[in-house]
Amino acid sequence: MLRLILLILILSTVSKTNQAGVIDPDKDVQRIHKKALTVDTHCDTPMNLLDSTFDIGIKNKPPQSRVDFPRMKEGGLDAMFFAAFTGQRPRTPDNTQEAYKMANDMIDAIYGACTKYSEMASVAVSSKEAPKYEQAGKLAIYIGMENGFPIGTDLSRIKEFYDKGVRYITLCHSYNNDICDSSTDKKGAEHNGLSPFGKNVVKEMNRLGMIVDVSHISDKAFYDVIATSKAPIIASHSSVRAIAKHPRNMTDDMIKALAKNGGVIQICLLDEYIKDPDTTSVYYQKRKEFYSNYEARSASLTEEQKKELRREWRSLSEKYPNPLPNVSDFVDHIDHVKKLVGIDYVGIGSDFDGGGGVDGCADVSQFPNITAEMLRRGYTEDEIIKVWGGNFYRVFAGVEKLAQQ
Repeated sequence: MLRLILLILILSTVSKTNQAGVIDPDKDVQRIHKKALTVDTHCDTPMNLLDSTFDIGIKNKPPQSRVDFPRMKEGGLDAMFFAAFTGQRPRTPDNTQEAYKMANDMIDAIYGACTKYSEMASVAVSSKEAPKYEQAGKLAIYIGMENGFPIGTDLSRIKEFYDKGVRYITLCHSYNNDICDSSTDKKGAEHNGLSPFGKNVVKEMNRLGMIVDVSHISDKAFYDVIATSKAPIIASHSSVRAIAKHPRNMTDDMIKALAKNGGVIQICLLDEYIKDPDTTSVYYQKRKEFYSNYEARSASLTEEQKKELRREWRSLSEKYPNPLPNVSDFVDHIDHVKKLVGIDYVGIGSDFDGGGGVDGCADVSQFPNITAEMLRRGYTEDEIIKVWGGNFYRVFAGVEKLAQQ
């Protein structure tokens, strides 16, 4: 009789727990987001900050904007890396200097936004600051640099940008630069990986405590970074090539090497990095046409023309609706990394305001949908906390520690 009573009590408890989960599934999501130190390691919002009509302190709407301070709060996000992005142009002294100025303008705009809304957000420069800001109810805004083009061939500029708060550099973007080969340059390899200067860049970043970001770089350049860096590295916004075949994504062998290095791959929310595109769609053809026009004109575009092109890019999805991958497709990439090397080597880097956004996670306010999907798949609370920031902050602290030795 005692065993029967115990069994009834156990079944009753399980039933109530399951019912609670069905009635209010958001409870666990909210609890986990409050407990976790959440970070998104890549957005291109600083481009919006240069537009005088954009206000990051109020709630905006996608696709014009996917990140602002109110929506970061709404999405349970504690920290975010704002990338000072510069597109690659021919490597002339004038173009390098223009990229240098643009990067500095974006950095200044990030500080300006955090000063204007100091009650909401502050610029952070160390791994230890985010928890302090979280406790104070403020967002931690870190600064990254997407593309090492503004450095040119001047190694001293790395420390200059470090002193301005930059805590990672994505070594290149869509084309080769003086540091390394890109994964997507149609001309192919120029340096066969990292250039001799690029190896010195990696060493200098190690010395300073700046994180090396391998998103966008060629496979050979990636392995050169692995061989050169003494510190763990990150892919701030990359996904899994075994699922989506884009050359920007990482192969299983690369992910294994990254894990052995102690680094982390931050899965990107951009459609073609999540799922292979339908190349027969009107949207795909129009986007291909857009890219071709941009490539042909990029070297001569003024800043106003670049802004107009960004507006044109954003309108493509409105004019030519295209079925996007969904949150489940996105979490498939997290699953793959977890099964391949373990939960300790994966995180999230949205690429919001740079093309990122999927069905069910169109902007930063919808990040809890990713957490809900992981819960549905049986991820534990500890695993989700690692994905949302624990893994990245382990790497960040490791880079800082090496620089202090």
